[in-house]
Amino acid sequence: MKPLLHVICDYAPGDLAFSEICSALGQCLPPEFRWQLTSIPSFETVATGFVVAQLGLQNEKLRPKKMVIYANCAPRKDRSAARKNNEGEGLLYGVLDNGVQVVAVNSGYSLSFVRDNLRELWSVKVKKGGSQFRSRDIFPPIVGSTAAGNLDFLKKRLDPRAVIPAIPNGMVAYVDSFGNLKTSYRDGDRRLKGLQAGQRIYARINGLRFAATVATGSFNVKEGDIAFAPGSSGHNRRYWEIFQRGGSAWDTFRRPASGATIQLEFS
Repeated sequence: MKPLLHVICDYAPGDLAFSEICSALGQCLPPEFRWQLTSIPSFETVATGFVVAQLGLQNEKLRPKKMVIYANCAPRKDRSAARKNNEGEGLLYGVLDNGVQVVAVNSGYSLSFVRDNLRELWSVKVKKGGSQFRSRDIFPPIVGSTAAGNLDFLKKRLDPRAVIPAIPNGMVAYVDSFGNLKTSYRDGDRRLKGLQAGQRIYARINGLRFAATVATGSFNVKEGDIAFAPGSSGHNRRYWEIFQRGGSAWDTFRRPASGATIQLEFS
């Protein structure tokens, strides 16, 4: 199977910015690489981190042996003061415990969901400023060098736990195209201990409170009902989802962004 580059950016699908990034990457990547684009809503680093983990930690049977992830979500919120020369958050290079390489902007929760799976993490010798569009103008050569196996850009080895925040508790992590809310609650979470299929709970998001049924899968509730159940993401420790059978939980809860707080009330 050909080597694969996953490009994860907070640009809309088909947006001009994505196309420009692809052109820039095309000048830098080895010719045998193919790539896949995944769009994240603007500035949502929680969603970025969730996608990095879901793609990066895939079973070896479901991905090519050689895989690189390039994640760019840079809301420039590491400091609120005016910025000189369009400077933004720094770039990091990491290797997951399964060998997948990751090049990512060190922003918010962009690497939180793989923090405990990083066997290496490095700062990178690259300009922090000089362009408003760093993902096109500055970062592609680093991605290309990674794909080619040239790591001359490595600067300083880092402790992931000292640099990357933990996975946020009780949040919307990702919203899929069906309007299902993938949460940061996970199998084994002590807060979920003792939940039984069929149990009624309440979920409060965006100031709205709705009843939900604890379920074991997408079709264990009646049409139109809201359910809370282990989802399809998270690999060997699944993340739980809030979904509405035949509808959109995202719409019902007034379209919360990733990072929105979820309060669960157990009866």
